[in-house]
Amino acid sequence: MTPFRLGLAALAATLALDQASKLWLYLGTDLVLTQPWRLGPFVELVVVWNRGVSYGLFQQEAGLGRWLLVALSVAAALALGLWMRRAGSRLLGLALGLIAGGALGNAVDRAAYGAVFDFVHLSALPWFPYVFNLADAAISAGVVGLILDSLMPEKGRALPDNPSGTLPPV
Repeated sequence: MTPFRLGLAALAATLALDQASKLWLYLGTDLVLTQPWRLGPFVELVVVWNRGVSYGLFQQEAGLGRWLLVALSVAAALALGLWMRRAGSRLLGLALGLIAGGALGNAVDRAAYGAVFDFVHLSALPWFPYVFNLADAAISAGVVGLILDSLMPEKGRALPDNPSGTLPPV
């Protein structure tokens, strides 16, 4: 599978799983009325409507701010898609797909509800009071993938003192 196709698959899976989880929890359960739901000693499900960006920063109560965030998310996903088209590794394609899918998942929430539906709270970490969703988790995993990809040596890349492009013996 090419990096681009892998990225598209990651984007589609992220968007579908994110939206399915949100719709099921919001419309298919009584979480809103009976929260929090303890899933274990460290994880609980709650309902938080995030009108800002990551970690609740830049809260947008006005309609204009909401639609600017939607437009920014869609523009970022399109730019990531163009980058994904030129990705040289499967890891890079996967990482970009996860980030783009997460951005689109949260953009759908903003467009439909005016805020992003967050629901996972890691309650055992007092220094981590944030509530997130699958789109946020995919974006975080994608960023880790970008970092890992940037640390990988490129195959066939010529080093300044090595025009043949092979890596010197260690």
